[in-house]
Amino acid sequence: MTRGVWKGPFVDPSLLKKIDKLKDQSKKAPIKTWSRNSTIIPEFVGHSFLIHNGKNFIPITVSEEMVGHKLGEFSPTRKFSGHTPADKKAAAEGAAPGAAPKAAPGAAPKAAPGAAPKAAPGAAPVAKPAAPKKDTKWVKRQM
Repeated sequence: MTRGVWKGPFVDPSLLKKIDKLKDQSKKAPIKTWSRNSTIIPEFVGHSFLIHNGKNFIPITVSEEMVGHKLGEFSPTRKFSGHTPADKKAAAEGAAPGAAPKAAPGAAPKAAPGAAPKAAPGAAPVAKPAAPKKDTKWVKRQM
């Protein structure tokens, strides 16, 4: 559910005080804040903030496109370090089908992994053994 329009956007009162102090100064130092839930208002445009992400402070300079969003949206709390090397290797092999090692000339082609072995040409087909049936006659259910 969104915030009521009659209440207006939430902005931490300490941020408003700091912005008012910086309006008079020519050199605008970044404002350090832990208030990730504060909404960016038009008075913040052009100011720089140091927004806490739980571990350290991320520097952000507010532009007009950011108005209406929350400060925390621009300070990610999780660090993506990439996928595992196995995933990268599998993706590289899947992307480049010609990158597979070549067999020696005259060698028999290899089957795909997990595929059933094929019989030699001219050989009699081999029937699969039937799976043993479960004896459900002697199984009792506990009630």
